[in-house]
Amino acid sequence: MTKLTSIAIVIAGLCASANTIAAEPIQVITPAKITEPEKVELGKMLFFEPRLSKSGFISCNSCHNLSTGGVDALPTSIGHHWQEGPINSPTVLNADFMLAQFWDGRAKDLKEQAAGPIANPKEMGFTHELATETIASMPAYRAHFAKVYGDENVTLDRLTDAIAAFEKTLVTPNSPFDQYLSGKQDAITADAKAGYQLFKDKGCVSCHNGPAVGGTMFMKMGLIKPFHTNNPAEGRKDVTGKEADKYVFKVPTLRNIELTYPYFHDGSVWTLEEAVNTMADIQLGQKLSDKEVKDMVAFLNSLTGEQPQISLPILPPSNKGTPRPVPFGQNAQ
Repeated sequence: MTKLTSIAIVIAGLCASANTIAAEPIQVITPAKITEPEKVELGKMLFFEPRLSKSGFISCNSCHNLSTGGVDALPTSIGHHWQEGPINSPTVLNADFMLAQFWDGRAKDLKEQAAGPIANPKEMGFTHELATETIASMPAYRAHFAKVYGDENVTLDRLTDAIAAFEKTLVTPNSPFDQYLSGKQDAITADAKAGYQLFKDKGCVSCHNGPAVGGTMFMKMGLIKPFHTNNPAEGRKDVTGKEADKYVFKVPTLRNIELTYPYFHDGSVWTLEEAVNTMADIQLGQKLSDKEVKDMVAFLNSLTGEQPQISLPILPPSNKGTPRPVPFGQNAQ
């Protein structure tokens, strides 16, 4: 075999592999490309900044813990003054792939989403004005804003822009399934391969597709049979006011799903086996065998990618001009 022929065979193989990947309903996640490192660093500081909350205790990371798959592993989050949140906290990992943010899609992007919890009385319990005043009170923060935005002015727009820039870097590439899609046939088990085929054959990919394996559309929870829950959230109806949008939620990502329990918008299900059975029943009207469930879970587990390696930022100290936290007392609510 000539050297030229060998090269041709390699090129043909690469092309065939690329065509196979393109034909799949799920796409490979690639590592984040950081083009504005100083903005990302500022956003990381603000993501871990508890002084954006009235109590001085709750940060973005409280509900989107980067040590636990970008979630808090609770049915619903704990907010200001130990109030119970209204809905399960979705993962922040790969969130930039979503068509919108929050379960009901009320925020168009990560920047808009970042502003919501700060002023929500059941979450961080602050005001946007006091949050920006708190950050602006610290010279080190003002210096960071000047470096990134050209002057020391701390605004909500800039604050949320920086947080969003950091969150866009929180992707999880190189999962076993990504390696499989890229041509490494032994990257996943035979059970996982069978589970992926089942995932396609049963029609799960009609909602769970794209690089995040979800997040590209809204769908009714309880399409074939009602989903019984005590959670009061009504999905898109809470945004649009339309009865047709009742119980229509953003399809969640399945990336890192083994890490992001409990499942569904009400956080009522703690195991993937139960989640798979529930979705097959209420969304597809089908009953899966124990073997099918096992295979499906093996596939879902293969979607866990490399977690972001985050070094904790050192935050500036408060000073006499920094608004004091109010974690307790009559003014805490």
